[in-house]
Amino acid sequence: MTNKELVLKFYEEVFNAWDVSKIDDYMLDSYKQHNPTVKDGKAGFIEFAQRFFTQKPQMEIVKIVCEDDMVVVFFKCSFEGGNVAKVFDMYRIEDGKLAEHWDCVMGGINTMECAHNNGQF
Repeated sequence: MTNKELVLKFYEEVFNAWDVSKIDDYMLDSYKQHNPTVKDGKAGFIEFAQRFFTQKPQMEIVKIVCEDDMVVVFFKCSFEGGNVAKVFDMYRIEDGKLAEHWDCVMGGINTMECAHNNGQF
């Protein structure tokens, strides 16, 4: 499986299915986190995911870019209740699994007025 395929499958089987039961297939035990609100390791991700999944998020990938061991995903994240965020996630892949993560999130875009007609995505 390519690094890009790994990340795409991770989004479908974990994030969009709200299911952490297959996390061992995707993530190293030593997973390093750069989001300041999430702890390191699989346990940190699972703790975050259990809170996050209560919002019933659905990720719609707009673009995914892969170079060497790095994969960047740009996506629309829609939540139950209508809130929408746009997100950039970047992962470093090691030994066929997620090893490290960075992100940038802009929430509440569905209520923002744009200074242009280009759209958010």
